[in-house]
Amino acid sequence: MDLSRQLKNAIATGSLLFGQRQAKDACAKGDAKLVLVAANCPEGYVTDLRAAHPEVTLHRSRMVNRELGIACGKPFSVSTLTVLDAGNSDLLSLETNVE
Repeated sequence: MDLSRQLKNAIATGSLLFGQRQAKDACAKGDAKLVLVAANCPEGYVTDLRAAHPEVTLHRSRMVNRELGIACGKPFSVSTLTVLDAGNSDLLSLETNVE
């Protein structure tokens, strides 16, 4: 899967949130379907999120936060991206790869 292409498609047709606080809030409300984290996202944050919300798919990207921001077309680094609605993308086919 070309993650960059799928992210652009999801941004155009779906509903995404950027940032760690927004991810925690969306998981707590039960709105998050997938949380995509950058390769260099702090391990403590990922562990805490996984422990608090095991029902949410958590996928660690191979891209670091700067690359993830560029892939999303944002002028800032993105360490955490939350998918509320994937739109026409295939992002929800990603599986959990965080233990």
